[in-house]
Amino acid sequence: MHDQGYRLVAGVDEAGRGALAGPVVAAAVILPPGLHIEGLNDSKLLHPRRRESLCLTIQEQAVAVGLGVVDVWTIDARGILQATLLAMAKAVAALLQPPEFLLIDGTIPPSTSLPHRTLPHGDRLYPSIAAASIVAKVTRDRIMDGYDQDLPQYGFRRNKGYGTLEHLQALARYGPSEIHRRSFHPVGESRK
Repeated sequence: MHDQGYRLVAGVDEAGRGALAGPVVAAAVILPPGLHIEGLNDSKLLHPRRRESLCLTIQEQAVAVGLGVVDVWTIDARGILQATLLAMAKAVAALLQPPEFLLIDGTIPPSTSLPHRTLPHGDRLYPSIAAASIVAKVTRDRIMDGYDQDLPQYGFRRNKGYGTLEHLQALARYGPSEIHRRSFHPVGESRK
């Protein structure tokens, strides 16, 4: 996109779409043209300590970073796809430097008047999307770590709200908490 004359290109990605609990978080990141940050990749492929380190580097060197967080009640009311697109739109709107073009991980863009391109697995192809993936994941992980302090029985510090065996067993034993997505299977069928 820089070769086509766009200088302010924002990568956009989300974290937490498939979790059973907690928010969906999106990030939008504009990196300076020509900046190379060693190790940028899909956040799911990186060790948590490496993600934390890269997140700090991204926040220090990016032109702009925007975040969008959509809570579990909105996810249940609107569905995960619409909640994800809303989080992405919020992240783009939160950029202090308005972008000229968006590179969006996935196949469906959020509502925007900006020129854009959707790319499945874009977080493995474009540094700005990888950066957004990392910022979104680190931010969401920190949110889930905070929930773990109030709801330790679910193991959110370890599972981040995803459907691990430990989490599913806790759901069966304790029922859903206030941050569980009741519209998601098997949460809706769990003990009340």
